[in-house]
Amino acid sequence: MIRLFAVIERDLKKFKRNPVVLGMSILMPLIYLVILGNSFQGKLTDLPLAVVSQDSGPYADRLMEYLMAVQAGPRTFLVLPMDDQQKAVDGVRTGKYKAALIIPPDFSKRVAVSGRPDIGLFLDNTDSISAGTIRGLIDEALPSIRSEYVPIREANNEPLLRDINLYGKVDYYQSLVPGVVIMAIFLGTLTTGAFNLVMDRFLGIEESYLLTPLSKADIVGGLIISGLSITTMNALLIFATSMLITGIPFSRGVLNFFPILLVVVLTTLCLLSLMFAIMGRIGHPRIVGVLSGFLNVILFFPSGAVYPVASFPGWLKSFARVNPEAYAVDALKSILFKNAGMGNILGDLAFLALFTAAMMSLSIITFKRTL
Repeated sequence: MIRLFAVIERDLKKFKRNPVVLGMSILMPLIYLVILGNSFQGKLTDLPLAVVSQDSGPYADRLMEYLMAVQAGPRTFLVLPMDDQQKAVDGVRTGKYKAALIIPPDFSKRVAVSGRPDIGLFLDNTDSISAGTIRGLIDEALPSIRSEYVPIREANNEPLLRDINLYGKVDYYQSLVPGVVIMAIFLGTLTTGAFNLVMDRFLGIEESYLLTPLSKADIVGGLIISGLSITTMNALLIFATSMLITGIPFSRGVLNFFPILLVVVLTTLCLLSLMFAIMGRIGHPRIVGVLSGFLNVILFFPSGAVYPVASFPGWLKSFARVNPEAYAVDALKSILFKNAGMGNILGDLAFLALFTAAMMSLSIITFKRTL
């Protein structure tokens, strides 16, 4: 019993000597609850839906009333009335809207004369969860706009929804590939670069750096570059394997190899620099282990890799705007599923480059070159 209590006492003293570990072990479950609870809300809300109504008739008005009722009630989508059909469709292509609903000029007239009117729904089907939810709600709305009587036999003149997928079919399994690649980069940057520095410091090896004329920039830059080479190769291998497993045509990755490589390299540099800025002064690997799970949750889940950012609450959307993984996921999805060129992802690349420069500078400034 004496030896048992000695082990317990020693373990408690280790926690006392590492208040960060103790604090994080208490704080992390609470942060997990908040982040996960708001990332996976159970239902989608505030999905931006552009609506171009070219008809002022009663049935078009009824459809608009249904859309506004959904917006006021479950708030599944946010109705954005527009006048220009082309701008609405272009907004879907650029990611500004999740879908664009086009009500043609003769919609009410064709409903009234027992024709079979149709409306257009342009969907960003690369986000299969949002696209399926919007399509289902509007499909449910169409039969209800003709409610004057109940026909004896099934009518064949109900309004017909013609939804148009702007891109090739992307199932949910395939849509996870960009997120898997970003997670692989995160894990690679976690186990290289800054972690190696922490281990060297813990084992006393780092003291040898202090006997050399190496500057702080030399040490930080060298470790980041070595981590970049390893992590980039691992990420590209995982990218190719994921495409094969999920059935994404391998030719798509070959044709877009340079943009994909550029996004992977910038994302790796970005996360390596961030890890150095956060862990550059840590002296014990146990703290790295505690921080790894915490950083994975707050960077990966609010990135849009598994759930659309458009449905996040306002405060989490604000965090996503400064989350480098959100820009990396958006760029990879655009390249892989929308066949986007360099011009379409310049905003994502610019943010990753600026974030890398800022974190690299902060890492060098805060790096401790003394015992």
